[in-house]
Amino acid sequence: MTDYNAPMTFAHGPAMANRFMLAPLTNLQSNPDGTLSDDEINWLVKRAEGGFGLVMTAAAHVQQQGQGFPGQLGIWSDDHLPGLTRLAGLLREQGALSSVQLHHAGIRSPQDLVGTPVGPFADAETGARALSTAEVEQLRDDFIAAAVRAERAGFDGVEVHGAHGYVLAQFLDGENNLRDDGWGGSFENRTRMIREVVAGVRAATGPRFQVGLRLSPERFNIKLAEAKLFAEEMMTAGSLDYLDMSLWDCFKLPNEEEHADRPLIAHFTALERGSTRLGVAGKIMDTAKVRACLDAGADFVLLGRGAILHHDFPVRARADADFASVPTPVTRAHLRAEGLGPGFVDYMATWKGFVEG
Repeated sequence: MTDYNAPMTFAHGPAMANRFMLAPLTNLQSNPDGTLSDDEINWLVKRAEGGFGLVMTAAAHVQQQGQGFPGQLGIWSDDHLPGLTRLAGLLREQGALSSVQLHHAGIRSPQDLVGTPVGPFADAETGARALSTAEVEQLRDDFIAAAVRAERAGFDGVEVHGAHGYVLAQFLDGENNLRDDGWGGSFENRTRMIREVVAGVRAATGPRFQVGLRLSPERFNIKLAEAKLFAEEMMTAGSLDYLDMSLWDCFKLPNEEEHADRPLIAHFTALERGSTRLGVAGKIMDTAKVRACLDAGADFVLLGRGAILHHDFPVRARADADFASVPTPVTRAHLRAEGLGPGFVDYMATWKGFVEG
């Protein structure tokens, strides 16, 4: 069996302490101005105490205009630095590597938060308008500036959020991103934004700063063939330390019949990687699934829901081959004991079948 406690060495950033990485979900725990609250700091530090090798913040928006939900963490202003600096220091004290997930919701930004949403294309359903060419270039530069801000705060790295239909994934949308200014239309132009953000972050930060990228296949007009091609291009380009593939469910069959000969995870573990490490996320809720992902060829796993239910999931999984997350629904008291603040508990209660009552 693959040793899922073995350390990994990255080409640029520091080695990961183990093969468990925290990929937190939307948590609505930050202050209204995007600064870190004590609740969010406590939630993340508790995961570092629980044995995660790398602890990543929830999505932090890189422009005020890119806010995706109330209580979202911000990293678009130096006003966010004091809280971020405090968090980075606390995570380091616990022996965990730290990362900020860089995000912009694009056309998915709620109007009651940002006014008129913006994205690579106009969208009648959300009321979004298309970014001008100058605004696209500013968006790229603001992702890079946010990474520099994270490095100033003392984080070990950043993850560029290019998944789940948010703004960078919207650029990948082959049906709607038909821009004719070099930022849309062809595959090369639709992938240009992510490529330039990653290259810009690598160039603007130190040689030991860790750079990751999150992508997701299927949904939001992302075809599996293009997702695989782009994932392989990014892993072999030399700028990334790791690729985080959010697979919805690691071992599901692809939605597209022509690719349904093997589980989704197998399509990505078969790709050339260069020196980039490949992590996977998607319904990993027990030791058996962790083992299956690593045996299938993943370098590490990312935990979301499992880390919400158990702050010490890595410790439990390493100690018990039969460990499985507590079944849902769980009580509010269980979530509070696991370090979730009131706002986060209330949010999880909106997920069907997750919280009792």
